[in-house]
Amino acid sequence: MGKRKPVPSAGARGAKSRPKRPKSAKQGAESREENPQLAEQDDETVDTESRAPEAVQHKKSNGSFQGIVQSDEDDSEDEYDASNGDAPGGTINKGNDCSDETETSCSFHRHVSRIITNEEVKALIKQNSKFKWEMPAVDIPRSKWVGTGETMQEACDDHLHDVKGKLRNHWQHMLSGHLNSRMGFFSLCNSYRDIMHCNKKPFYLKSNGVDSSTMDAYLMHALNHVHRTRDVVIRNDAKLRNDADTEISDDNTYLDQGFTRPKVLFLLPLKSFARRIVKRLIQLSPLQQKNAMGQFKKEFGESDDEMPEHSTKPADFDLLFAGDIDDHFLFGIKLTKKSIKLYSNFYSSDIIVASPLALKRKIDGGEHGKEKDFDFLSSIEIVVVDHADVISMQNWAHLEAVFEHLNHLPSKEHGTNVMRIRPWYLDQHAQYYRQTILLSSYLTPEINALFNGLCFSYEGKIKTVTEYAGVLSKIQLEVRQVYERFDTSSITEADDARFDYFCNKVYPKIQDLDEGGLLLFVSSYFEYIRISNFLKSKEASFCRVGEATSQQDISRSRLWFFEGKKKILLYSERSHFYHRYKIRGTKHLLIYSLPGRKEFYPELVNMLGESENRKCNVLFSRLDLLKLERIVGTSSARRLISSDKSMFVFF
Repeated sequence: MGKRKPVPSAGARGAKSRPKRPKSAKQGAESREENPQLAEQDDETVDTESRAPEAVQHKKSNGSFQGIVQSDEDDSEDEYDASNGDAPGGTINKGNDCSDETETSCSFHRHVSRIITNEEVKALIKQNSKFKWEMPAVDIPRSKWVGTGETMQEACDDHLHDVKGKLRNHWQHMLSGHLNSRMGFFSLCNSYRDIMHCNKKPFYLKSNGVDSSTMDAYLMHALNHVHRTRDVVIRNDAKLRNDADTEISDDNTYLDQGFTRPKVLFLLPLKSFARRIVKRLIQLSPLQQKNAMGQFKKEFGESDDEMPEHSTKPADFDLLFAGDIDDHFLFGIKLTKKSIKLYSNFYSSDIIVASPLALKRKIDGGEHGKEKDFDFLSSIEIVVVDHADVISMQNWAHLEAVFEHLNHLPSKEHGTNVMRIRPWYLDQHAQYYRQTILLSSYLTPEINALFNGLCFSYEGKIKTVTEYAGVLSKIQLEVRQVYERFDTSSITEADDARFDYFCNKVYPKIQDLDEGGLLLFVSSYFEYIRISNFLKSKEASFCRVGEATSQQDISRSRLWFFEGKKKILLYSERSHFYHRYKIRGTKHLLIYSLPGRKEFYPELVNMLGESENRKCNVLFSRLDLLKLERIVGTSSARRLISSDKSMFVFF
């Protein structure tokens, strides 16, 4: 898939490319009345994903000057209320809130008000910045944060000064005694830099403390961003109502909107994860939840504790796949002055929660030939991809496709007044203001490529660097593990080099052996198909267990392999991820490519427990460092990569 080309700046395109702004609020209203498409846009009903309730229609505009928070089904909750102590323009509390007088010091206002130069855009495109500073990663074992741009200071309680009073008071009460543990990652999020955290302990692995802290932190950041955005718009709406002759074109403070309302996008792999996120989002919001909760519980379940009573699977497997594991969901969440509403119309939502699959289908027009519609992604300012390692076990191309469609110019007008659109949207620089937060329990080349190639926040980047101890100590057997390194000149030739080494060096030795019981493990679907075709061409005695194999064929293959009727069982990592089979009859384990999940390696080796003559061989190249260090440890992996020798033995 081709990567999205950077868009030239307004200066490079010329001044004519930017729409002209009317000079006053009165002229803005007149232009709205003269434009039937703009005036009728509020009546447009936007289709949500087929499983969500029918979206609520916008109310008709009365020609008045409207902000993005007022074009929805309950205008009364979005109107400015001066009696609200936390409302914009209210009483200034210099010591405890980021108010009108001090808002320029807030991360949000500093971030959205700065206009980046053409030179900065060119530097972002070239990715010239280097990770030049580091700081300890609190609560993340053997890890540190490294980043670009200005050095960050370690988190402290003062970071809550950036948070609106209503949110701050709610969190201090709700998270009493636990707030400090959230501040570390919250401060990183609040810097608006792109973040890649690939050593996040997921909730399904032992204690859920680290995962909960990280999740709370990015949810708090998202809520603060949405509240800040809404407050600025409501404040300006109130000013314009009080003075209809205000010259908007002469006052940059009225530039407060994007092309559409949605500002935050959560991308998650499974419904059970989405249920967990939304439940916590509601708890962290001081607003009351209103409407559609019954529908949400019906579609996403009511409990996290749907564990099997007598399971033979590992505990992390049971927790991971507890609840609804459907990977197709897409809905909006809207925050008003008093409530938080689920299943809101996409164009009146503040937050979009989706799986990559459902959003990709929405972008493509759905399954019934509907018109393509992804304008609601045009003004996304924060993207959170949580459990990216689980998404990599689905279809990573869907996630890449979603990123390719973020922050495009909308194909239609959606009721936003052009006079109030921020200049960096009109300059098509929105992708350089978008913050992307990637969260995973381990790093993959695909996550790395996404972070390096499609994340361009002008604020800079932050990522984790970890020293791994490895998982060899979790092997319960005395097994001689032989690691064989093959050479490859580049990443584009690595797959062919691995395949050639297997065909010319490894398979002839297998062919000469009469004994069966060879478990051949591959990590990718491409390798699974390639090796399967090769074994067919050699008329080898083999059977297969892959993610697309039917349950009947899986049972038959496992039985044939156990009974010795088939000498080779080809087994994919995705199949192990979704089923965690224990393959009985394994005498010789050949790992064609190392698993991405380090927990799988000892599980595979321990399958040799029923064999008296155990053998284990692993193929790797210098490009497999990410996987190697998680399995054998960082120091050992570096020796394997740098040594002049090509064969190594672990016991």
